Amino acid sequence: MSSGRLFPRSEHRLVLEALADTRVVMLLGARQVGKSTLARQIVDEGHVEHVVDLDQRVQRQAALTDPVGFIASLERPVLIDEVQRGGPELLLAIKSVVDRDLSPGQFLLTGSANVLRSPKTLDALTGRVDIVTLWPLAQAEIEEGHTNFVDALFSGRAPHVSGAPLGREALRERIVAGGYPEARLRSERSRSRWFESYLRTTLERDLESVADAHKLLEVPRLLRLLAAQTGNLFVPANIGNRIGLDHRTVDRYATLLELTYLVRRIPAWRPGLGQREVQHPKAHVVDSGLLLQLLGASEERLLADDQLTGKALESFVAMEIVKHAEWADERARIHHYRRANAEVDLVLENRAGEIAAVEVKTSASLAARDWRALAKLRDACGDRFRCGLVVHTGADTAPLGDRLFAVPLSGLWTA
Repeated sequence: MSSGRLFPRSEHRLVLEALADTRVVMLLGARQVGKSTLARQIVDEGHVEHVVDLDQRVQRQAALTDPVGFIASLERPVLIDEVQRGGPELLLAIKSVVDRDLSPGQFLLTGSANVLRSPKTLDALTGRVDIVTLWPLAQAEIEEGHTNFVDALFSGRAPHVSGAPLGREALRERIVAGGYPEARLRSERSRSRWFESYLRTTLERDLESVADAHKLLEVPRLLRLLAAQTGNLFVPANIGNRIGLDHRTVDRYATLLELTYLVRRIPAWRPGLGQREVQHPKAHVVDSGLLLQLLGASEERLLADDQLTGKALESFVAMEIVKHAEWADERARIHHYRRANAEVDLVLENRAGEIAAVEVKTSASLAARDWRALAKLRDACGDRFRCGLVVHTGADTAPLGDRLFAVPLSGLWTA
């Protein structure tokens, strides 16, 4: 499965579409997910003509010293790589330029921290920028699959899979390797060293671009706790009690972890069916390989520890669907749902108000209780409900009733 090839990114099309009609396009995502590789591919194809790399000291100093003059001197269209390193004033200078010139495709920006959600730069490019988020590689990109899982859900189709690897061994290579292109190519020991360096760089360097670094000493501890509870409800008061922080501080630090693309919070779905819905989000570590590193868990422990396997698999599936939603034709928001005794891991709602849902199970065989919550949701939503899937470690796609199916894990990338 590992190779040194350049993986085709599904967001490539989105960036080109945005450049065709928007003045500024920002490609955001974590470090080492391939933003620069994708952006420079677009340059090589002739869609953008010039390149500025703010990881280069001379260019970075010029941008920091005189951002207005620096931007004015650039020939456009231009790629500015690692734009957050130029500071908030650089985005204000870009804003000034594109307010005078409304032509599309002037700036392609890449950033490792979500600078547009930083308090320092929140308003700089509002209404002037299209944002494309690049996550770690989806399994469909690794396998060069062409079917989008989210689009399939809303079409009412279950991915047809037969003869998939059976049981937890099907998880081993996928979850351990994760989706960071470079980390995937390494041995387990080498991958662990890579993640240590990656976390240190991200927490020390990227957080400085969105917050005051001297206030962030507890962020690594919070990240490790969130890893231990990945897929759990994010309740700031409960977490704060465990690590001795005020609930407002916990919420603020979790936001910073989202800004640097280490954690993704998935909000609760509130269908208006009653008053007992749980409204806290769930928190997921964005990459399964990173998750195991944060937990200090080996490949063998992943397969042997039931609790770890369940958490890792749910986060893995959740983030695969988040990635598919980024480039799906069907625009949908992703939630989780818990009401009284009914819990559904992922609920997707499109702009038409249609619903699709996914439940994740580690077992290869299923019992009726495993899709009972999906059936309740289907019955409550009626015709709005398009499709419900139980993603598990079985071998074949199988019907479970009206608009409900069991689908092997590989349905996420072989549909």
